[in-house]
Amino acid sequence: MNFIKQIIRLPFFLLLFLYSSFIFSQQQGAIPPKTKVYLEHADIQVFDKEISADRQVLVGNVRFRHDSSYMYCDSAYFFEQTSSLEAFSNVRLEQGDTLFLFGNYLYYKGDIQLAEMRENVRMESIQSDSSIVTLFTDSLNYDRIANIGYYFEGGLIVDSENELSSFYGQYSPGTKLAVFNDSVQLTNPKFTLYSDTLHYHTDTKIATILGPSIIVSDSGTVYSSRGWYNTVDNTSLLLDRSKIISGNKILIGDSISFNRDAGTGEAFGNIFLQDTLNKMILEGEYGFYNDSTGYAFATDSARCLEYSQGDTLYMHADTFEMITIDSTRLLKAYHHVRFYRTDAQGVCDSMLFNTKDSVLHMYTDPILWNADYQLYGDTILAFFNDSTIDYAHIIQFAFAIQQIDSSYFNQLKGMDLKAYFEGQTVRKIDIDGNAETIYFPLEEDGAMIGMNETKSSYLTIWVKENKLEKLKIWPQPTGKMTPIPELLSEQKTLKDFYWYDYIRPLNKDDIYRRVGRKIEDQPKRSNKFVY
Repeated sequence: MNFIKQIIRLPFFLLLFLYSSFIFSQQQGAIPPKTKVYLEHADIQVFDKEISADRQVLVGNVRFRHDSSYMYCDSAYFFEQTSSLEAFSNVRLEQGDTLFLFGNYLYYKGDIQLAEMRENVRMESIQSDSSIVTLFTDSLNYDRIANIGYYFEGGLIVDSENELSSFYGQYSPGTKLAVFNDSVQLTNPKFTLYSDTLHYHTDTKIATILGPSIIVSDSGTVYSSRGWYNTVDNTSLLLDRSKIISGNKILIGDSISFNRDAGTGEAFGNIFLQDTLNKMILEGEYGFYNDSTGYAFATDSARCLEYSQGDTLYMHADTFEMITIDSTRLLKAYHHVRFYRTDAQGVCDSMLFNTKDSVLHMYTDPILWNADYQLYGDTILAFFNDSTIDYAHIIQFAFAIQQIDSSYFNQLKGMDLKAYFEGQTVRKIDIDGNAETIYFPLEEDGAMIGMNETKSSYLTIWVKENKLEKLKIWPQPTGKMTPIPELLSEQKTLKDFYWYDYIRPLNKDDIYRRVGRKIEDQPKRSNKFVY
């Protein structure tokens, strides 16, 4: 009665836990009733009580039965009181018509239903499709209650698709699940998987990666520490910053969906896609690539690094595409494009970069900066050489500005403009069609003389150390010089003059900044785009 009172005083949640545990154990049959091992046949049976009180020596066609399991051997010691036995030579254990265990020696503990098979052990499990899963080892324990066989000194499991080996392994015929630890190797005709910890389902042929793993094949190498790989259709989902190396491509992501046969991969979260041949890197939050077509795609905080030249070109856009055409790699950027290189910076709405000839095509409100020069127009083509920008070509409408100080700017305007660079500065500018200039010549001491304004059809200027070296205007140029004291503020600039220093990318991290043109800096042809 006191015991009952003490139980009642227990907290409600503890009573509920004890009751639930009792019901669960009853439903699961956690501890099966003990049953006896029976000797069904032996050609010779010897029993000597003086030698052993409970040992029977059996020889020839020995057969035991324990519940639905049968054990066969050439000779055995049988301990009837403890329902245990030792079996020798040509040992075989059969459980139903789906599990067969072979070896040279068996120690069977009937009270806990544990079979310890040794020497040249082979376990065969018949699958639902009549295929056979075979386990090879020298030391195997088979737990009949849990229906699990496990080895601990090295073993091999073979099915219709794969061979799996490890130092420790276990296999459950009921669940078709194999577990491997330590020096794991999965061998498939198309690849080999090396792992620290691996689970493998013999029915679905899916390997679950739970430790540092490497998958090696003719098409590339995969590094992962968590995920799964379907060995039948060669698809996989890789987690925890996995990496795929295929030819000259490297793909890294928080998670990667990979189809080996199709040569395609999707990456999610902090992705990194590198083309080591064309020296280009794509980054973003989502990426896709097709190795067979050479197509790649990146979006969401996307960044592209092009490092084939002497200096790295950092580019940001909403979306990047890499396309391969006849071994030529094209990079396309869409919307809010900003890029930075030490010798050139730019913004535009969309962009195309050709890695073969290193030409950067800028479309829709493009602006290009070099040192104290700003170039803008309808379309800009920037030609890069091995170390720096070679020249820029502005098509249809072009405007070039050089800043002298906060109030004065040298200006060139025309239909078509080419700016040639030497080192990292402008050396020569050609204008073809409707050329207009405003230029502020300087004395040797740096004093400003006045403003020189000209108009002509064609114009070429040569610049040295950011100063006018030579000017050529033709044919029939017109012009005038206005002294600085007589110069009105509205005369200082040509029509369509805008100074966009606040938009200019300042460094490789500033390419992510979103900025639009001020209202007063919106020309009529502009799309009022935000870079």
